[in-house]
This record gives sequence, structure tokens and C-alpha cells, in this order.
Amino acid sequence: MASAAQWLEGARPRTLPNAIAPVLVGTGAAASLGGAVWWKAVLSLLVSLALIVGVNYANDYSDGVRGTDDERVGPLRLVGSKVASPAAVRTAAIASLTVAAVIGLVLVFTTAWWLLLVGAACLAGAWFYTGGAKPYGYSGFGEIAVFVFFGLIAVLGTEYVQAERLDWAGLVGAVAVGAFSSAVLVTNNLRDIPTDTVSGKTTLAVRLGDAHTRTLHLVLLMVPFAASLLLVVRSPWALAGLLALPLAVRSNAPVRGGQNGPGLIPSLRDTGLAMLVWSILTAIALALS
Repeated sequence: MASAAQWLEGARPRTLPNAIAPVLVGTGAAASLGGAVWWKAVLSLLVSLALIVGVNYANDYSDGVRGTDDERVGPLRLVGSKVASPAAVRTAAIASLTVAAVIGLVLVFTTAWWLLLVGAACLAGAWFYTGGAKPYGYSGFGEIAVFVFFGLIAVLGTEYVQAERLDWAGLVGAVAVGAFSSAVLVTNNLRDIPTDTVSGKTTLAVRLGDAHTRTLHLVLLMVPFAASLLLVVRSPWALAGLLALPLAVRSNAPVRGGQNGPGLIPSLRDTGLAMLVWSILTAIALALS
């Protein structure tokens, strides 16, 4: 039976910036429109956190029962390492996604009914990333899904439930956060190219190959800082986002340096940290506008 520490590790806490960052930027965008609502921001954060934990457990379960995680370089996988049963991990995934759904219903009922459709799409995206007969994560669409769900939908959804309208600044912020989130997954999949190739998991990194995947990571990291320059139109304070650039450069260092396997784990950490710092600074800048 898995210990509490192993369950926590299985939830992949290093991915939490992917859930926190879009809510920060979406709230900043709402504040720039004069529409920030603190309790809706808190509920949005809880939904985002529950979703990403649910995704992580669902991924652990689905990859584990397929045998994809039998040999892993990265963090602990509960099913693959056999410290937890597939049924227990599946239950944890369903419980987390249910929490996200229940909290999300509060936002639906206090904002707009059509957000229910968005929520349903998020739940489906979470489960079928590696679950079901034809998981889209096994066909190279994982980075696109992350960009859409933890970038566009998460940022713009957070902005909309508070301000009840969208604007160009929110969209720019959503693209930036989506690029950061995709960069995190690109790093993860770059590390796993050898094992994914053997197991038949055709991620985008497997499709592109090692060299092109490393280039993609750099391109994705450039997007948020271009966004900072665009957001100056809304608030000159948006230039503060450039302060996260050294972290982004550090996160790309192992990638451009040709590191593999465990050598890429620092890049995962630093890409998430760069995203979080950029999002905090940008959210403050938008709120000040």
C-alpha cells in the first residue's frame, strides 16, 4: 500500500505551477477590466488544482495498466512501480476530477450555463489524454491539449467567470501561459523519448525527434516574453514579466546542452518556476493597469 508521501509524489506536485499560473493571469486580466471577484478566483484555482491532480492520477493509472511506466526515468509512478493498485489510483483520479466538477458547477450557476460544456470538455480531455482505446497523448497531441486546457481555457475561463467578458490582454496572457505549460510537457516528453519509443507511445517529441524537440522548447519559452512586450499596451508594468527571463534561460540550459534522462529533471523544475514567476509579475502588472 502506498504511503501518504508516495501518494503526494504520485500527484506530481511539480506540475502545480501549470494549474496556478493560468488562474493568476486570468485574475489579473479580469482586474484590468475592473471585474476581479476574489471568491471566484479562489474557486477557479481549486478547480484548476483538482483538474491537474486528476490528470496526473489518471495518467498514472492509464500508463500503468498499459505497461508504459514499467521503466521510468522521472518521478514515481504509483501503478508502474506497483506501490498502489490500479483500482486505487483510478479511484483517486475520479475523486479529484469529481471535486473539480462540483466546484466548477458553482461557477457555472453563478456565471453562465454554457460553461458547463467547457467543463465537460476539460474532464474529457483529462481522462482521454492517456485513457480510453485511442488516447490522444499517444498520438502526439498532448502539447496541443495542454496549450488549450491549461492555457487558453484556464486563463480565459478565469477571466470570464470574474469579469463576464474577455479581451485581447487576456488572450495574449492565455497564449503565453499555454506556451509555458506546453514547454513543461515538451521537456517531460524529451526525457522520455527512449522509453516512449519502446512502449509505442508516439508523443510529439517522438514524432519530431530529439533535435527538433529541443528547438521547440526554446521557441515556446520565447513566446511569453514576446507577450510581455505586447501587454505594455495595456500596462507599462507588464515589462516586469521580463524579470523571469533568467529563469527561462536556466530552464533551457539542460535542453540546449544536450542533457538526457535525469539530466533534464532540473529543466522541468525551472520551466515551471519561470512560468510561475512570469505569471505572478504579469498578473500584478495587469491588476495595476
